[in-house]
Amino acid sequence: MNTVPPLWKELSDSDDFVCYEHKMNANPLFIGYFKSLTETEVLQWHILGCLSSNSEISFEDLYQLIPVPEKEISTEWDIIQSKIYRGYVAIQYGLQSHQCILVNAAALKGRNVASPETEFTVEGPKEAFVESLDVNLNLIRKRVPYPELRIKELTTGSISKSRVAIVYIEGLTNEQYLNTCIQRIEDVQFDQITDTTLLQQMIEDNSNSIFPQTIGTERPDYVAWAVSSGQICVLKDGSPTAFFAPVNLWQFFITYEDYYLPWIIASILRLIRMFSVLFSVFASPLYVAVITYHGQSISPVFLPTIISSRINVPFPPFVEVLIMELVIELLREAGARLPTKIGQTIGIVGGIVLGTAAVEAALTSNFLLIIVAMSALASFTTPIFRMSATIRILRFPFIFAAQLWGLLGIFICILAMVAHLLRLTSLGMPYLVPFYPFRTSDLFDTVIRPPYSKFHHRFTFLRSRKPVRFDRKYANAKKDIDE
Repeated sequence: MNTVPPLWKELSDSDDFVCYEHKMNANPLFIGYFKSLTETEVLQWHILGCLSSNSEISFEDLYQLIPVPEKEISTEWDIIQSKIYRGYVAIQYGLQSHQCILVNAAALKGRNVASPETEFTVEGPKEAFVESLDVNLNLIRKRVPYPELRIKELTTGSISKSRVAIVYIEGLTNEQYLNTCIQRIEDVQFDQITDTTLLQQMIEDNSNSIFPQTIGTERPDYVAWAVSSGQICVLKDGSPTAFFAPVNLWQFFITYEDYYLPWIIASILRLIRMFSVLFSVFASPLYVAVITYHGQSISPVFLPTIISSRINVPFPPFVEVLIMELVIELLREAGARLPTKIGQTIGIVGGIVLGTAAVEAALTSNFLLIIVAMSALASFTTPIFRMSATIRILRFPFIFAAQLWGLLGIFICILAMVAHLLRLTSLGMPYLVPFYPFRTSDLFDTVIRPPYSKFHHRFTFLRSRKPVRFDRKYANAKKDIDE
């Protein structure tokens, strides 16, 4: 690399930057690119090939001749540098000229579209997002071929310069929610944005709350449903997950597979899921409260069983519950961090061995072991991982309150949690809607999943500019061909 344009000196300090000089008329052309980011075939055949066969061509004609659709001419060094870092090839005319042709020759290396890993489903499509933003946008546009679908691209991170795409439907999505989302992303002051989960935490209404205020997903069909409902989706280049907002509390207990099943079956599964969440949070605290303070409320049928199981346990119920809950969390973390096959073995063998050993060593009772195991299983029914983690953590304040004040402590914790949820919002939308503020018309797809004939209106709390999906009078119309 003998001669380098002055503006490219900073880039040439990196060993993977290539500066190629091509003689053309009196002034040479300088071609600069990062070989680690550039596709060799595009560079050789579509860019250098045009130069080798047309040594006397003008700079303007060269721009027209390069057979690559994504190209532009720019004189702004910030734009030129940003494009080069994204895999573009820069062609500069002469050493002192600031005008460059920027040609997209980025190497598209990454995973192929595969099945979802964290949101696997038996029914429905089997495609999941990957780390390429362009591929992910293709998966969304393929499912929403609607002329009003809009994609707004932003750049975040002073170091990462991450591409962020905001997907919404113009004329349907509420502009206030949209402007709030765009403003919060533009106001993010952070140097390295590596994943959408970082953006989720940075733009949420209350970043100090353990309750998530956006829903992350790796499923394009779920995003397509959310966008068509009036919500806003955010994707980032390099991240295999997207998230959408605004959302309410009840959407975290809904899996998109509910919409692929008959509505009666989906409603029953949804009710089981919500009951499992309540059981997971309150089972262990109720055990501590009843055994410690309210023994008279135990039925005479169960009293001999509980006494016989605890007769040799030296710890009070509070310590006993903490030991078992911490053991469960240790097994869960060990299984998640280890390779898949080893993690499954650790979870199964460790649970059986530790559980049996704890009972035989009189560190815990059989009765509590069953309660803790069922609570752990119930927590796995939550389809959204961030809410599942919230439920795992939420048990501990209730256990401490049950030890201090019994059932009264549990009710105090419930009041504190409800007061917090009443103040929580998602892009300014109340978190407990449609129960607070109460809206009867929006109760149709919360606790139960109704038949599709009831989906004639979108949720009013999303304040969509097109609240009607289809005319209600045609909802149940099923005419035969001879009618």
